[in-house]
Amino acid sequence: MARAPTVLIILPTGTYRAEEYLAAATRLGATVVVASEHAQALAGQMGDRALEVPLDDPERAAALIVEQDARIPLDAVMAVDDQGLLAAALASESLGLSHSPSTAVRLTRDKAAMRRAFAASEVEQPRHLVVTPGSPDAVARAAAVVGPPVVVKPCSLSGSRGVIRADTPDEAAAAAGRIRSILDAEGERADSPLLVEAFVPGAEVAVEGVLTGGRLDVIAIFDKPDPLEGPFFEETLYVSPPALSGEEWAAVEQATRAAAAALGLTDGPVHAELRLAPPESAGAPRRPVVLEVAARTIGGRCSKALRLPGGATLEDLVVARALGLPGPDPRLDGPAGVLMIPIPRSGILREVRNVEEARALEGITGVEITIAPGRPIRALPEGDRYVGFVFAAAGTAADVERALRAAEDLLVVDVDPADTVIG
Repeated sequence: MARAPTVLIILPTGTYRAEEYLAAATRLGATVVVASEHAQALAGQMGDRALEVPLDDPERAAALIVEQDARIPLDAVMAVDDQGLLAAALASESLGLSHSPSTAVRLTRDKAAMRRAFAASEVEQPRHLVVTPGSPDAVARAAAVVGPPVVVKPCSLSGSRGVIRADTPDEAAAAAGRIRSILDAEGERADSPLLVEAFVPGAEVAVEGVLTGGRLDVIAIFDKPDPLEGPFFEETLYVSPPALSGEEWAAVEQATRAAAAALGLTDGPVHAELRLAPPESAGAPRRPVVLEVAARTIGGRCSKALRLPGGATLEDLVVARALGLPGPDPRLDGPAGVLMIPIPRSGILREVRNVEEARALEGITGVEITIAPGRPIRALPEGDRYVGFVFAAAGTAADVERALRAAEDLLVVDVDPADTVIG
């Protein structure tokens, strides 16, 4: 009898995603080995299928995973969050397993390197300068050349953390100072390079897809109906399908494929962020401008918004592809969306009120509060988490958006602005 396939999943202890990936592997009949930077709660039950690895040292983590393969042969190694991506790629290379090359994954973890790769392949992206070291004076000078308005970003952090719009060179200098403090708090070099790029006006969309042998299957494109104009870029609503013309839809898909190819990504999930720049002439379609590409699925708990045919999940698809097994169709099974409940201010979370009322709304399929009362929370640009997530599905994208906005109107995030929380 053939043995069950075995997948090693890198699950940082603070991840939102453990439950979904473990459940997907179980549904596929796969044996799971869990690697994490600290002992997991289930480590005692898992025995030699639990592995501790230093996620801040990807090379060492990969070496430990290779050693694990000698004890339990692995058929796939995958990471669910940014911290484990490079370790998974390096281990997969050593073991000859399907995965995007580590060189490509490194590019997704460094915004400056990503911009260089896009430029070499003529992928449309914002005008930009990389400022090394990222001192306030140097960033102000770069802002005067590139814009303004500009967006100042750390090259090493993910999501919207440390991303600040500046409308003048002086504002850019102030943004650089604030970002340097964020980097210092994260143990990063305060003089790390900063990216200064032109602010691209227009709507923003997100693309969720999966690569197999260099072929990209686009699962969903999400509208972000709330304008992301700055000074910080807190994402709130994702709604699919988006309000795009057929020509714009095709252009977004093509731009995502070109960006993934420019980075050298070949296998695994892809999450891309693009702006739709205003048309160059009346009646022309908007132009997609690539902001960034990640070699992972959508962040937080947002993947629960992606319903695939037959009730399958995004994680079912990603784990199946990693193991080379048949999986669900890579397409969204009807209009859906998610509200990322924003943090109104930094402080101590007292409570989130009216959760049950929001759950009862027509079209709402779930509400999850992911930060416990009494815990400190931080608003952007310092923060890196949301209070929780609201999921919706309906017959049309407009109905999905209405349901999510009704839930947002109901929910009240009560925060004690404690002096001990910086933000």
